[in-house]
Amino acid sequence: MADPRIYLDHAATTPVLAEARAAMAAGLESWANPSSPHADGRAARAALEAARARIAEALGWDGEVILTSGASEAIAIAMQASKTDGWIVSPTEHDAVQRIVDRAPDTRTVLRLAVDLDGRLVLASLQRALDAGAKRPLVIVQSVNSETGVMQDVEAVTAMAREARAPVLCDCSQSAGKIPLPDADMIVISAHKLGGPPGIGALLVHDPGVLNPSGGQEKGYRSGTENVPAALGFAAALSVSRNWIDRAADLRHQLESAIRGAGGEVVAEGAQRLPTIGSYRMPGVQANAQLIQFDLAGVAVSAGSACSSGTLKTSAVLTAMGWDEKAAGEVVRVSFGPSTTRAHVYRFIELWRAMAERVRS
Repeated sequence: MADPRIYLDHAATTPVLAEARAAMAAGLESWANPSSPHADGRAARAALEAARARIAEALGWDGEVILTSGASEAIAIAMQASKTDGWIVSPTEHDAVQRIVDRAPDTRTVLRLAVDLDGRLVLASLQRALDAGAKRPLVIVQSVNSETGVMQDVEAVTAMAREARAPVLCDCSQSAGKIPLPDADMIVISAHKLGGPPGIGALLVHDPGVLNPSGGQEKGYRSGTENVPAALGFAAALSVSRNWIDRAADLRHQLESAIRGAGGEVVAEGAQRLPTIGSYRMPGVQANAQLIQFDLAGVAVSAGSACSSGTLKTSAVLTAMGWDEKAAGEVVRVSFGPSTTRAHVYRFIELWRAMAERVRS
């Protein structure tokens, strides 16, 4: 029998936890439309609201929980429905943010921030934007970068923004359920990044008054029949212990020591990073060639560059950090989850060393 595959791409999506699958199966019994007034609909509504309350409790959130189809939709609602006249955004935000910014209407001012060579937000650029920008801008910042694992100082960002009476939208897709949520005005989370089902996420809002409702479900902020089984799976995933995070930190330390020893480069080594994500450059080997070789050896990782239309684009995140196109094209991302073991990491190291040695020989 072939060796079982090793999955080291949890930042892309994490396998659904057993607890979440069980909750979803039970939720299929609540099959009625939760907006229907009859007894079956009311039962579905009760299950949905219980799941919403459990999500808020697990996250320590005392505001509104608007359930969405995922993080991308939550970001779109927050950005497009916010009662603001401009966006202040860093160049390392997720594509879901950048796509909306690129299509910004003339009525919104867009100011882009700077990051340093480790991908950390330059706070001086934020202060300049707050001083010179729109009357009431929305400041958009990732808690943890999905490519590099770099953690931003969201508390400092929020403090500066509040001095200027600007609300803060924080994308916590990678960090929610792993580290405490920051004290931002709006927060985005995604179930499939933490062991819940795909196709559901949430926009957490302290004061719904910052948004213009558009009608429909979710108190008028999002149209569409609510997905009760997915909401139950989402809540169940958040209730599972995260005691594996410390183990992930130890595993990544071993991985990075080995990569440095094999002539590789650790991306954003000088920044504080979430222990579950790391990106690494193998000089002389394109990322797509690495992915193919790792995949053929039974190991799933991802590129530090985004794949679009069959071609590998230079990562906008790495470009913003000062990487040239060649070096950025040699970066792959490794990300851990609750099922990651020491044996998985050792196998990856073995393959990395062999690949790097072939380049030198």
